Amino acid sequence: MSLLDLKDRKYLIFGVANRKSVAWAIAKALEAEGAEVVFSVRSEARKESLGKLLGDRSCHICDVEFPDQIKTLADSIGEKEGPFDGIVHSIAFANFEAGFLPFHETRRQDYLQATAISSFSLAEIANAFKSSLKQDASVVSISISSQVTAENYGYLSPIKAALDSTSRFLAKSFSADSQVRFNTVNAGPLKTSASAGIPGYLENYLFAEKLTLRKQAITTQEVANTAVFLLSPASSGINGQGIVVNQGMDLNYFDKEVVKAATRP
Repeated sequence: MSLLDLKDRKYLIFGVANRKSVAWAIAKALEAEGAEVVFSVRSEARKESLGKLLGDRSCHICDVEFPDQIKTLADSIGEKEGPFDGIVHSIAFANFEAGFLPFHETRRQDYLQATAISSFSLAEIANAFKSSLKQDASVVSISISSQVTAENYGYLSPIKAALDSTSRFLAKSFSADSQVRFNTVNAGPLKTSASAGIPGYLENYLFAEKLTLRKQAITTQEVANTAVFLLSPASSGINGQGIVVNQGMDLNYFDKEVVKAATRP
């Protein structure tokens, strides 16, 4: 038996957008270890766009903004395709059509919508699929590495903080009658299609890379590998945690090269 012991296990993954997605990297790594993956995407259009990528893999539609769709998905595949050894929540959405406003100007409707999709959906998914999870299943969410006040990340930073907290409270709640574990992977800046649409992201990405201890940005695969470990029985002692994957970026503020560049006349 391998350390990860993933052969013949089954996982449900929410959030694949394209081949650059963290969710897709997780899926491929799980499959490489012998696991089976079931996918859920937000719309028929997204499913069609992923046709070549997913091939004949099981893929379902569920827009987590709408609780009834989460319940319908759980009812339709829970017994048919479950029980599941784990779930991956790799979902984030924010409406920035008004531009990147100062946080105090955030519109209530935008904040609440983003919270429902990016954070509270984890609780709704966990509740809907509770009976379709194995007793020792693992639920992993993709978050960010630190609650920094990045202006161009807008109000998603406090919402990601809410996701982290939601995961911890689910770990406690589920512990009353199961051994299901909830953890987050708190990733540093990545090169993904979603990040490419954030104004000024490239500059932030390059700055973050300079802050890493190895002077090289983390990769999507490194984040995915951590998630796969958390999904496996090898991580059975980890619950209610946020595992930071950022190559020491948040510890290295006073790196001499960065300080010199920032203070140079």
